[in-house]
Amino acid sequence: MLVLSRKKNEKIVIDENIIITIVEVRGDKVRLGIEAPREVPIHRSEVYDAIQNEQNSTSETKNGASELLQ
Repeated sequence: MLVLSRKKNEKIVIDENIIITIVEVRGDKVRLGIEAPREVPIHRSEVYDAIQNEQNSTSETKNGASELLQ
């Protein structure tokens, strides 16, 4: 893991096409602005985990159904 220190309005560039800007620092919260190509999905980790769990349960359901058909 790369750990960086940034101040308000400073940026981080990832792979030339993703730019993360520190928008605001208030207490223990940091607001980030993220510029990325539309095809790059960006999610908070809890949303990403929920999507993964949903995809896994859907996949398991489909696999279970296909096993019953065999």
